[in-house]
Amino acid sequence: MCQRPPHPLISCRADQIPFLATVKSFPKDDASKPPHLTAFMAYKAGMTHILRDVEKPGSKLHKKEACEAVTLLECPPMVIVGIVGYVKTPRGLRSLGSVWAEHLNDEVKRKFYKNWYKSKKKAFTKYAKKYSDGKKEIESQLDMLKKHCAVIRVIAHTQVRKVSIGQKKAHMMEIQVNGGSTAEKVDFAYGLFEKTVPIDAVFQPSEMIDTVGVSKGRGTEGVVTRWGVSRLPRKTHRGLRKVACIGAWHPARVAFSVARAGQHGFHHRTEINKKIYKIGKAGESSHKATTDFDLTEKDITPMGGFPHYGVINEDYMLIKGAVIGTKKRCITLRQTLIPQTTRSALEQVSLKFIDTSSKFGHGRFQTSDEKLKILGRRKV
Repeated sequence: MCQRPPHPLISCRADQIPFLATVKSFPKDDASKPPHLTAFMAYKAGMTHILRDVEKPGSKLHKKEACEAVTLLECPPMVIVGIVGYVKTPRGLRSLGSVWAEHLNDEVKRKFYKNWYKSKKKAFTKYAKKYSDGKKEIESQLDMLKKHCAVIRVIAHTQVRKVSIGQKKAHMMEIQVNGGSTAEKVDFAYGLFEKTVPIDAVFQPSEMIDTVGVSKGRGTEGVVTRWGVSRLPRKTHRGLRKVACIGAWHPARVAFSVARAGQHGFHHRTEINKKIYKIGKAGESSHKATTDFDLTEKDITPMGGFPHYGVINEDYMLIKGAVIGTKKRCITLRQTLIPQTTRSALEQVSLKFIDTSSKFGHGRFQTSDEKLKILGRRKV
């Protein structure tokens, strides 16, 4: 009996996989500063707009009101679960060893299994026994890192169950520790084991940061969409959304600079110089969208929630402008690599108004009470 050949699972396309971007360069270390982390992981929720007064003495915009687009990132506290030490070699950094915490959450253990529910869930059970015999082996590894390593990074993971992205497996990455001596870095990182690190421990309002992410995937596209080349005349034979000549006869190959069809989007990108407009802490007054000029009691989540995301319950950050990637995507936030000296970078931002109208169409109302007051009770 004939059977069809096996076919790939079409529902698992690459652009549907929540992808974590990697940091290729961390800020330059300064031993005179105390040890601190240099990056954070957050989840993109959506966009809104704000009103603020521009503070630029001498500019025509000084003291004028500006309306600007902002992106909201939800930032549940990260958990530190390990240390990695690197030594310098003629060919770059080489990892010398790693030390893990005694207890790991199931969110991060899922990273080590392809099929969690069928597994025995015994990851790190043998490693945890190193803590039961007086931590001798753990301490000897820490001493080795203090003695030989030049770069210390922590292993951190997100608390992905606290955000509404429909995922149970945590995102995990290495974050460099800058400041202090190597021994101070190791002690700082070891002191954070199994503890949570909030967003305001890494970044502050009005600070300039870099965002690292993966752009929205668009699949295979032609040259007109992918590279913006002009279409050919209407009567062109065999199609007009093409490149007419892809090169000379010799050299007998196609140059890299010629526009070709192929993958569009889902690319790793780093954007520098993004300004933080606000950091909201869950359970505190800063989590609301109330300002000194707009005293309306309203939550930061717009009416009806963010499209394709939902409600913001954890810490969050408002960043000026757009951030790469689609909703629910994990975005890596990194401290800036260059000293910020421009007036825009040093400006202290004070928000007058944060828009919370519905993002499903033309939102007219900022709160449900305002809508009820104007439209009245509607039929059930």
